[in-house]
Amino acid sequence: MAPSWTFAVARADLGRCTLVDGATADPSEGEALLRVDRVGLTANNVTYAVLGDAMRYWEFFPPGPRGLAPEWGLFPLWGFAEVVASTVAGVEVGQRVYGYLPPAGHLLVRPDRVDASGFRDASPHRAELPSPYNAYRATSGDPAYRPDQEDLLILFRPLFFTSFMLADQVVDNGFYGAESLLLSSASSKTAYAAAFELHGRGPSLVGLTSPGNLAFTRSLGCYDQVVPYDDIGTLDAVPTVYLDLSGAPSTRAALRQHLGDRLVRDIAVGLTNQTPNAEAAEEVFFAPVQMRKRSQDWGRDGLDKRFTEAWRRFIAAVDGWLDVQVGAGPEALRDAWLDVLAGRTPPRVGRVVQF
Repeated sequence: MAPSWTFAVARADLGRCTLVDGATADPSEGEALLRVDRVGLTANNVTYAVLGDAMRYWEFFPPGPRGLAPEWGLFPLWGFAEVVASTVAGVEVGQRVYGYLPPAGHLLVRPDRVDASGFRDASPHRAELPSPYNAYRATSGDPAYRPDQEDLLILFRPLFFTSFMLADQVVDNGFYGAESLLLSSASSKTAYAAAFELHGRGPSLVGLTSPGNLAFTRSLGCYDQVVPYDDIGTLDAVPTVYLDLSGAPSTRAALRQHLGDRLVRDIAVGLTNQTPNAEAAEEVFFAPVQMRKRSQDWGRDGLDKRFTEAWRRFIAAVDGWLDVQVGAGPEALRDAWLDVLAGRTPPRVGRVVQF
């Protein structure tokens, strides 16, 4: 048994949290034990918790085996882990992997489909959950991996995948015939990564953001225009696609009133049809759907190649857009969670925690 720890939040009150010590069982036949090493915290992790029931995010890392009552939840994190024990051929002690991790010291996995690129966790409780979240990429077999870019991978890769697939779907549909693409929450990583992919490829790109984030969002250089939410009435009334990453009903109402039938597409990004925002939108974008389409169009290797090329273009630019703040230990994870939950982390700051 390996000593470990677990950080959990109350599912009904995300600001209430607990940090408990415990132990992790040694792997049985067909299992491997990962030590969680370095993770990131962004608004995306808060979204996982907010939609934990609707999208089954709470089910990836159930609290019961860790000695916690069902009222507690373990929100998923993206980051790097190290294999510290294994009974599975091809999953070797010392191997470093990137993937979905719990806010805890260790994770017991059941590796399946093991190859040079990594493996998938075939634990029974994850069998019916979205498969992209069950993949663990070995750094030695990942073309996008660079040792000196780990923090950028932690903070941006899951968001950039959504951004990449969103931009691809828009292009794949001929920009829906629009002259303007309008993105809300334009200072968010998912929004500006999508804008980076789309910039200069067709319609003008307009970012909507709060007054406090105007200067930062304009400094990125990936929008043709950045407008505060209160100035929606100044937008050109041209055929427009709205990519909604903020979920604010007032923004949608203002756009519909101002643009009328010039609003040719209204797309909620990354949300579920169980949320009011998605119900109010005409359609919902969910990255795994476009990923499946492109896996068929291009093959998995073709999709990986295009993603890696796009990632390298993006990462060359984004390094100057972000100040990474690194904390150490479970207490730093708790502090980062509370800061991100309360909206106290500026868009230029990325929070990473090393264990």
